Amino acid sequence: MYKEIDETDGRILRVLQKQGRMSNADLAEKVNLSASACHRRVARLERDRIIRDYVALVDPRKVDRPTTVFVEITLSGQADEVLDAFEREVRLIPEVLECHLMAGSADYLLKVVAADTEDFARIHRRSLARLPGVLQMQSSFALRTVFKTTALPL
Repeated sequence: MYKEIDETDGRILRVLQKQGRMSNADLAEKVNLSASACHRRVARLERDRIIRDYVALVDPRKVDRPTTVFVEITLSGQADEVLDAFEREVRLIPEVLECHLMAGSADYLLKVVAADTEDFARIHRRSLARLPGVLQMQSSFALRTVFKTTALPL
């Protein structure tokens, strides 16, 4: 359910999406609100689940995961049992950062991180190829990340 947010909420969300770790006083100053009004608004945004979580973004190169691979997966069928089994198992693979049910030629698109091509071959062989219902896989290696953001346009 979409919940209407006003311009002030939008300012708060834009700042928090770019720089989530800051004091309420600093946030209030950046969005031109009193500290108490800012705190109330952030608490409401959290309560309404507009703000779902706070996270630390880790540099993949610093933790030996510089390789990003996008994997298109075609399943053997579209029955609920096939989709449910696949979705349940793919969640258990730690190297899979995202899984999207797709319209088009592939059923799912995965974003996978690995140390290198050899590491991806291991992930492919030991995890991805063993997922239930997989008929076909197509892997594309990202050569370079041009830009990346987690901030939604508001």
